[in-house]
Amino acid sequence: MINEENEFDPGLGKKEQVESQDNSITDEFVESSETLDSPQQAQPVSSSIPETTSPSADKKKKNPYKIAFFSLGSVIILGAASIFGYKYYKDHQSVPVVENACLDTDTKIYDAYKDAVVMVKHTYGYFAKIKGKEIQLNVPEATVEIVYGTAFFVDKKGNMISNSHVLEPWKSDDVSEQIATNSGNFKRKIASILTNDISADGFETFILSNWNSASADYREGDEGGYENESGGEEFINSESGAIDSATAVADLAASIPHKDYVSEDDIEVYVKTIDISVALHDSNDEWLICDIVKISDDASVDLGVLQLSDKETPNTVTNIIDLNNSITDDKSLHPGEKAVMIGYPLGENLAQTNSGVKVQLYDGQISKETDGNKIQYSVTSTHGASGAPVFNNCGQLIAVNFSGLDQVQGFNFGMVAKQIKSVYSY
Repeated sequence: MINEENEFDPGLGKKEQVESQDNSITDEFVESSETLDSPQQAQPVSSSIPETTSPSADKKKKNPYKIAFFSLGSVIILGAASIFGYKYYKDHQSVPVVENACLDTDTKIYDAYKDAVVMVKHTYGYFAKIKGKEIQLNVPEATVEIVYGTAFFVDKKGNMISNSHVLEPWKSDDVSEQIATNSGNFKRKIASILTNDISADGFETFILSNWNSASADYREGDEGGYENESGGEEFINSESGAIDSATAVADLAASIPHKDYVSEDDIEVYVKTIDISVALHDSNDEWLICDIVKISDDASVDLGVLQLSDKETPNTVTNIIDLNNSITDDKSLHPGEKAVMIGYPLGENLAQTNSGVKVQLYDGQISKETDGNKIQYSVTSTHGASGAPVFNNCGQLIAVNFSGLDQVQGFNFGMVAKQIKSVYSY
């Protein structure tokens, strides 16, 4: 603290005033130092005054456990940030499509929509409804079938467009006749062995246990009935040469136990879905359960709607295929223009890789003018690509692939995009 006696004197020169002030400060400092150094004049320090420490002492007193704790916390935070950062990158690696932008290369179209195109696996089999009780037929001839196809997301509610023959494969021309024949045979065989005294809960077990005794060959006669292929019970004919009197016939008939068989009218045999699910591009043996929402009422429009059971499109699907941006004026599509298809030909046979499911891209050209319902293009494909989206050179949907020629590759057909409105409103 500066003493009042050393204030600037107006009568002194500037130099003298500075020197006087400096000498005063120096003298005070020396005097204070001598006072502190003198043991006789040292005063005890009150215990109420906190002891002060130097900055270097503070550093020495820092808790090493706290340092380790905060260091570990930092590592955990950085690790979590890295994991979530990678997941975010993984979930958003597809490039978002700018509205009305032209995706002018095959690669851009593929990158934009690969995650929106899924592989469909449809498992179906034979069922019987007997007196209102439905059971699945597990007999040897009633084989369970698996077919593969393609579908693509069109909204954020898990709705996908595919072909009706992917969603109801038993109605396809190449299998429908055989299925009808099998269903009729199964119906007759069930009627030949199942009796009315069997409870509904026992139908499935009884039919499977006695299937080898079943017969689909109906024999005309007074009594009627089924021929037993295994040589079991035979129906008696009144004209048999071994019986020569009415009394003998009556006695013999009375001795044969009468079985009350279930009528064919109470039996219905049909094919239906056991399971239908989809796999995403880049997934690894992960199948998402679906429901069939809609099948076209028009047999000439091979389209239908499939939906994820949880009604939510996965967040890995950055871009749905925008139907509002599709080419609905099919007359504007001309032979020679580009056609790009993304799908799953041959199902798992081609799609499965060591790093998961991979969708494929194939391109070609429109080869014939549309008839208002379908359009032809020269894109190489085969079974499994049914339901695949077909784009023009800008990535706009022009068709949904539905058939090809097994004999010759490179000739495929798609339902024109405008027909989607017959099964899905947008």
